[in-house]
Amino acid sequence: MNLDPVATLAQAILLLLLAPVLSGLIKTWKATLQNRRGPPIWQPYFDLLKFLRKDMVISEHTSWIFSVTPYVLFLTALAAGLLVPMVSARAPMSLFGGVLALVGLMALGRFFLALGGLDPASAFGGMGSSREMTISAIAEPAMMLAIFTVAITAGSTNLSQIVLASQGPGWKFLDPSRALAFTAMFIVLLAETGRIPVDNPATHLELTMIHEAMLLEYSGRYLALIEWAASIKQLVLMSLLANIFFPVGLAAETTPVAFGLGLLFFVAKLIVLAGAVVLVETTNAKLRLFRVPDLLSAAFILATLALVSTFLFT
Repeated sequence: MNLDPVATLAQAILLLLLAPVLSGLIKTWKATLQNRRGPPIWQPYFDLLKFLRKDMVISEHTSWIFSVTPYVLFLTALAAGLLVPMVSARAPMSLFGGVLALVGLMALGRFFLALGGLDPASAFGGMGSSREMTISAIAEPAMMLAIFTVAITAGSTNLSQIVLASQGPGWKFLDPSRALAFTAMFIVLLAETGRIPVDNPATHLELTMIHEAMLLEYSGRYLALIEWAASIKQLVLMSLLANIFFPVGLAAETTPVAFGLGLLFFVAKLIVLAGAVVLVETTNAKLRLFRVPDLLSAAFILATLALVSTFLFT
């Protein structure tokens, strides 16, 4: 499998352009269900342009880690997106790694973000970094076990190979083990993107915030890169959830018609997942901080049961 520069560039552009509008869609639908007037769908684009034009205010106590973190976070999120099949069954950079590389890139970005929150010596930043590491210690294993449940059937940890194997006649979409893995992965999606009931991205309450606490010292171009990286990470996780467990409509051929249908199915699956996220956020309250590990532990248990049942019943 060779690296296709055209496919890599096309998926990178898709990630950069589609990620903000997906975040805007979720915010708009949440406002609609809460009977209030929300921002337009394209508001994240305006926010990114506003942040890019603004000057940066940097604390004198920061080091090079504070300046490097936004670029590392943005590049790791973009590289992780190129490992995941989106429109086509073959990811552009699948030859560079599979599940472990994907989780490693996300962990690298999270590690630098936690360091960036600690670097200005802010009390809120240190609190957010500590909470982020606590959540990731449970969320990452749960995500790996959920994906390994599907990888066992495919016989490979390469995401493109998993999707290609899923298009065979023996694939079962409603298998109980995959249903458990899907549920665990959906909980991980809520935790990794900082959404209710784990976190609330719309507030800056110092007693409850996790992700936003690490961003309080960032401004201008740095804040734009971090916000853009967060939306790309959300798109990557939702693409992973949609295409690994429901690989319907992915283009298996390199023709314009196949890519057009693949893009149509991909957007449709994202809309369904976005609606599910909005429904969960609207109908649930934020958990107390000490109850969040219980929710993530439930996701880990579900992923473990899914993996064990795959060994027992296959």
